[in-house]
Amino acid sequence: MTYITIENEKLVVPTQPTIPFIAGDGIGPEIWEASRGVIDAAVAKAYDGQKAIQWIEVLAGEKAFNETSDWLPEATLAAIKEAKVALKGPLTTPIGGGIRSLNVALRQDLDLFACVRPVRYFTGVPSPLKEPEKTDMVIFRENTEDVYAGIEFEKGSSEAAELIGILQEKFAVNKIRFPQTSAIGIKPVSQEGSQRLIGAAIDYALANGRKAVTLVHKGNIMKFTEGGFKNWGYELAEAAYPEQTFTTNQYNTLVAEKGQAAADQALAAAKAAGKVIINDVIADNMLQQILLYPEKYDVIATCNLNGDYISDALAAQVGGIGIAPGANINFKTGHAIFEATHGTAPDIAGQGKANPCSLLLSAGMMLEYLGWTEAAKLVESAIAEALTEKKVTSDFAHSMAGATEVTTGEFGKILADIITAK
Repeated sequence: MTYITIENEKLVVPTQPTIPFIAGDGIGPEIWEASRGVIDAAVAKAYDGQKAIQWIEVLAGEKAFNETSDWLPEATLAAIKEAKVALKGPLTTPIGGGIRSLNVALRQDLDLFACVRPVRYFTGVPSPLKEPEKTDMVIFRENTEDVYAGIEFEKGSSEAAELIGILQEKFAVNKIRFPQTSAIGIKPVSQEGSQRLIGAAIDYALANGRKAVTLVHKGNIMKFTEGGFKNWGYELAEAAYPEQTFTTNQYNTLVAEKGQAAADQALAAAKAAGKVIINDVIADNMLQQILLYPEKYDVIATCNLNGDYISDALAAQVGGIGIAPGANINFKTGHAIFEATHGTAPDIAGQGKANPCSLLLSAGMMLEYLGWTEAAKLVESAIAEALTEKKVTSDFAHSMAGATEVTTGEFGKILADIITAK
């Protein structure tokens, strides 16, 4: 086996890297089988057979539990840690105890602090918007803090009672209206966690010619957690990227000191110089903005829960979560898991109705992460061509006039044939 390594925070990728895959539960095995041929065809075509992925299966979810009595075996974590990069399908969440979420457990255990979700429109895909093509954003969602840290205590538990008592007695908290029947959760948001996420978003914007990074937060209410997220983001941009960014803080300071005209002139000069504009929007307003003015937004950096809401809402604007890719990355260690962003859909499992595009586009993100951009472009262009020709799986066929419905496997074969013929 030949593994990806990292030197000076940069991946070193062999020509035949060993990459673990988790097929997933429900529709997972179907979309994996359909996707594998497409990915392999793209790599072979892009590099004339000189590069290839050596896939190895690792277990998580129902298959892991059935074979090992463990939902997330230690061997799986060890394999991903060694290989650095993995691809996975959707996983079920155990009911009635055990791991709260397998996806969250993977992110926490590997410290995959950035959930990266690009959202763009493919011509022909059904959308509730009149102009879905205006939506082209990349969300950077903090992955390890906020309420997803999982620090909460059940109503009536001794832990909840003790914590409520401490809050009331030591911190004079008198706003817990029904202390006897309250569950309690804690929301950690750190400067370090916020800034490494926001820094990754700024780095992405600079590397990909993006024009702005918007910090989305609820700092008007949660002033020290999400308000801190916003403030720390501005501090980072101004301290670490002074020649590459221009912030709303700097704009407002100029307005106060030199007037509106001088501030507008500085903003125009920053844009002309190709600087990334750093601004912020309140989270609830952002959910309006992405519907009304999606073209105004580019790269989004936000806390965990906000990012969950916003990324799913944006996916709906361009055709649904079935075509939304996602990655969970630690840009410092190099570890990354690329995943289908939808659920296991057990109601259609085994019927050939599942759309593999989320997993395929996530695989395209993985190829870009490896530096294999030519192969990534082949995957994306093949999907675009098939959608334009209206050769689609069940989810799109019923809402696209004149569409030809194909099975999950047939769709994968169509894409592989498109790539091979290029």
